[in-house]
Amino acid sequence: MRSWPRFFRIAWRVAMAAVAIALVLAALLWWDLHPSVTETRNIVYGQRHGKDLVLHVLQPEHPSGIGIVVMISGRWKSNPEGFNAWLVAPFLRQGQTVFAVGHISQPEASVMETVADVNRAVRYIRLHASSYGVDPQRLGVAGGSSGGHLSLMLATLGGAGDPAAADPVSRQSSLIQAAAVFFPVTDLINLGPSTENLHDGGPPRSFRKAFGPQGADLATWPPIGHSMSPIEHISHRLPPVLVIHGSEDTLVPLDQSTRFQEKAAKAGRPVDLIVRPGKKHGWLTLPWDMRLMAQWFDQKLSTHGKIAEP
Repeated sequence: MRSWPRFFRIAWRVAMAAVAIALVLAALLWWDLHPSVTETRNIVYGQRHGKDLVLHVLQPEHPSGIGIVVMISGRWKSNPEGFNAWLVAPFLRQGQTVFAVGHISQPEASVMETVADVNRAVRYIRLHASSYGVDPQRLGVAGGSSGGHLSLMLATLGGAGDPAAADPVSRQSSLIQAAAVFFPVTDLINLGPSTENLHDGGPPRSFRKAFGPQGADLATWPPIGHSMSPIEHISHRLPPVLVIHGSEDTLVPLDQSTRFQEKAAKAGRPVDLIVRPGKKHGWLTLPWDMRLMAQWFDQKLSTHGKIAEP
């Protein structure tokens, strides 16, 4: 009978120790997700359909000179007001300045218009990069799903500016030097085993209005789908690309990334593909994978290993 009080004392101490450890871990997690940062929000980089296109700049306490353009996009919809610094904490912890780019959501703006708008965003960022302590030739781009699609459209089709343009933004290049993406849409013509594939040769079933009136017409869709498929624009100019994709993704199947990697290899361009077994379209440990992205960007865009302008 005398052993019971001793048992309770031990159990109480173990429970208190567990609580203390949990509190310490929670505090460390909160600290990790809240790095010291200077935010400048709602910078207007252009207009679309009478509405401002905005981006946020997040500057880390100790900037490295690397800039990461983050696509605020899912399902080709964007909510810049809902963007928070903790979402890109791994980049900020690495000393990377983040430019979080919003766009007008589909169907109000077509995907084609959005691609043009994010190109303008990169041009705007490059024009003003030095004022934010960023090297304009050390810009990476990141996003997931539709944000991954927009990132790869920049990686494959970003181009030189027009030196004769009256608008100083339009004179800048929209080329980026590296891209890191999660489960990107790469091929709108061949949707493969996606649950969005109606097997009629048309666009994804939930996004038929996202590509404008002509996008919903099967007769006029093929050239639109081709023009909006990053896989169709791979060339020797493709910068280094990192893709992280779940093996069990049914919305954007892994096939979208493996075929992109294979075609890039034929062009002699590097695409690093990390497959997460059993994962679908997003997973709880995705923030840890963003650490990998931040480290990868640091490696590809560091001053000693800087990628030359294509």
